[in-house]
Parts: sequence; C-alpha cells; structure tokens
Amino acid sequence: MWKKLHLWIIIVFALLLVASVGYGALSYYSGQDTVPEQVTAGGVDISGLPIDDALKKLDQYEQMLESRTITVDGNTAADAEGSKQWTAAEIGYKAEFIGVREELKKLRSGNVWIRSKSRYHFPSTFELKQSYDPAVFDKLVHAEWDWIDSNEPVNATRTIASNDKVVYTPHTDAYRIDVEPLKEKVASWIVVPDSQLGGQPEQTLTAKLEVKTVHPEITLEKLKDEGIDRKIIEFTTSFATSAEGRAFNVTSTAKVLNDWVLEPGDVFSYGDVVAKTEKEFGYKEAPVISNGKLVPGIGGGICQVSSTLYNAILRISGIDIVERRNHSLPVAYLPKGQDATFASGAIDFRFRNSTGKKLIIRTVVEDRKLTVKLFGTMPENIRYDIESNIVKTVQPAVQKVTDKSLAAGKQVVVQNGSVGYVVDTFRTLVKDGKNVSREKVSHDTYRAQPTIIHVAPGSGGSSGTQNSGGVVEDGI
Repeated sequence: MWKKLHLWIIIVFALLLVASVGYGALSYYSGQDTVPEQVTAGGVDISGLPIDDALKKLDQYEQMLESRTITVDGNTAADAEGSKQWTAAEIGYKAEFIGVREELKKLRSGNVWIRSKSRYHFPSTFELKQSYDPAVFDKLVHAEWDWIDSNEPVNATRTIASNDKVVYTPHTDAYRIDVEPLKEKVASWIVVPDSQLGGQPEQTLTAKLEVKTVHPEITLEKLKDEGIDRKIIEFTTSFATSAEGRAFNVTSTAKVLNDWVLEPGDVFSYGDVVAKTEKEFGYKEAPVISNGKLVPGIGGGICQVSSTLYNAILRISGIDIVERRNHSLPVAYLPKGQDATFASGAIDFRFRNSTGKKLIIRTVVEDRKLTVKLFGTMPENIRYDIESNIVKTVQPAVQKVTDKSLAAGKQVVVQNGSVGYVVDTFRTLVKDGKNVSREKVSHDTYRAQPTIIHVAPGSGGSSGTQNSGGVVEDGI
C-alpha cells in the first residue's frame, strides 16, 4: 500500500516538475521585448531590435522620407526671382508603415499564451505605404509665383497718323507658370522605388521653375506681315463748284469709303460703298447723267469718289481691274479716259487686290477737295504714270424737231451740240526714274451730243419728243 502511494507521489511530483519547467520556458519566450528575427518593414531591417528601438527606427525612417526637401529655383523667365524650399510632407507626400506597429504592440499584450502565439506568428515583412498628392504642390507653386499669371497679353496695334505715317505699337507678351514639367520631375523623385527602400534615398531635389510665354492673338510680326508698310499713293480731285447736294453726296460717300480694308484676293465693289452710304446717310438731289444729259436726280456726285479711287488704283502695282466703264459724257474734274462711272444695277467699279498683302483705303475731304490715299506694300523706287490720248473726235449731229408753237419759217437752237471723243489711256511703269514698260489700260468712247433745233411745222423737223430712257450714271 505504502509503496503504491509513494509511487504516485513520485509521478505527480515528476509531472509538476515537468510542467514547471515547460511553463518557465514559455514564459521566457513570450516575455522577450524584442522583434523576432528576420523581420523587415519597407526594406528597413528591425530584426532582433528591442521593440522601443524598432519603433523609434521606424519613426525616424518615416520622418526622414517626409523631411526630404525640394527647392524650386525661380530665377527663370518672366523676371521671376528667388527660390522656395518645401519638405516632402509640405507638398503632399506621406510615408507610413502598414501594420507593423500594431503587430509589435501585440508582443506586449495579453497572457503568456497570447503573446507566445503573436510572437510565433509574427509576419516577416511589412509594407511601407507612400502617397503623394501633386495638387498640393501645384497649389503651392502657383501661390508663390501667382503674380506671373496675373497679366494678360496685349495685341500689337497699327495706327495711321495725321501725317500719314504708319505707326506700330509692339505687342506685350504674358507669362504663365508651366508647372507640369516641374510636377513630373518631383513625382519621379518623391516616391522612393521599392528596390531602394530601407536605404538612404536622395534627400534633396532642385528644379527650375518653368515659365511659358503667351503671345497675344495679334503680334507685331503678324501685324507687320499684313503689309501695311506706308502710304503708297494719294490722288486728289476738286468739287469746288459743286452745289450743296452734290458736295454732301461726295462727302458722305468718302466717309463710308474711309478705312475700307481689302484682304489679299478680295474684290472691291463700289456698289457696296454706295449701298452702305445710302443706308447710313442717304443721298441728296444733284445732277446726274441720263441719256447723255445732265438732269436732276438723286445721288449726283457719287462717281467723283469712284473716279478718284480709280486714279489712285491705277497708280499702284498688283491690282486687277475687274469692271470699269467711263461716263457717257466727259467729267470736269478729270482728264478724259480716267474716270469710272457707276449706275445702280447696271454698271459697277470693281477691282481685285492681287498685291498679296492687305490694302487700306483712306479718304480725306477738305476745302471741297477729295483725296483718296492707299496704304500697303509697294517698292519705293517705282511709280506709274498715266497718259490719255484722244485718238478720234466725233462731230455732233444736228437734230431738228418740229415745234408747232413756232411761226412758219422760224427755228430755235435749244441745245448746242458737243464733240464726242475716242480716248486711249496708257500706264507707264517707271523704275529708278526710267521708263520700263507701257500698257494700254482702256479704250473709251464719249458720245457726241447733238445740236437740237426746234423748227416750225413744214420745215423738215421730226415729230415727237426725245427719248429719255437709259441708265442713270453718277447717281442712284
């Protein structure tokens, strides 16, 4: 009996001894305040370190990444000055180890069994999460150099002064921060590649502030390329003897024609000028030409503007005359063969700007004189001389008309006849003072006006009235 009890005591004691030894070993295992072996976090080796040292090392690494600096050099275009430095954290970068702090905390939490389990199953690697918001950097850069973006580009201007000088005012460029290249450079530097984590990445980055030039829509070069170099010709006619109505019509039409712009290839139509003048000012009564006679009408005088313009156009190069006709009667303000008539719906004065450059027409009315000036491009060493020659005269016919109011044998001259003309007009190109070429530009006919005699019945006169049909020239 005693022997059996003694055996059980020995067995129990042995079991208690074994249990005591095993628990002590487990307690020792779970009570270690170090990181298990072969553990890295984001490439940072924390194997075997005391937990506090490991936590400190992780904090320092995160801080090191976030305290890296970016220096933006503003000494670039647009007279930007100075430089600005930011840390990675300030421009939107963040570095954070994922899960490692929580796992390290578990090594110190719970009973022996829980801590032992945490240590036994402790992960060998942890991720370092990096994030970067480029919008933060974008905002900081624009805030620092916002004055660069504050100006707007200003177009170049062209004015024609009162002395006919063409004056150009240069354009003003504006500038805009071009932050995209800068953002790309920062983005390629700020997020450390996984292969470089754990080491000492590049701590500083210096980058230039890029500024791009913004040109206005109309630059000085573009404006000058339009070809308005100078006044290339002017031509003047007088309407000193014109009555008030005719003077009004000339002046009003000239106002509308002033600053008329022709682009390269444009076809000018005098009918457009007349229509616009009628709409804006209206026309007054003044003599017009109808059926070869001067009669009262509306718009008399408008052809003095077209004829003055025609003479200016004849004296420059690069113009193609599309449509032009002389008056049926000679005009007093120009030599024969150098006029250009107009009749609404029937006759127009048209020409094409074939100079390859822009052409500006300006007009001046002063002291009953009309001056047409053309501004564009033309070599200063050339000019065109205009010469008109009468190649034939046509004597007026005698037209007798029966007038019942006259006594037998009586006759009265009611209209003196006028001679008609056939005229050729030539244009001579003069270069450096020498005649280079000569061309005929028109062959014009001015009708002879008959002598009209009223005679008594039975004296051989024709009956009826003279036809008053035909287009109305020099009016509307």
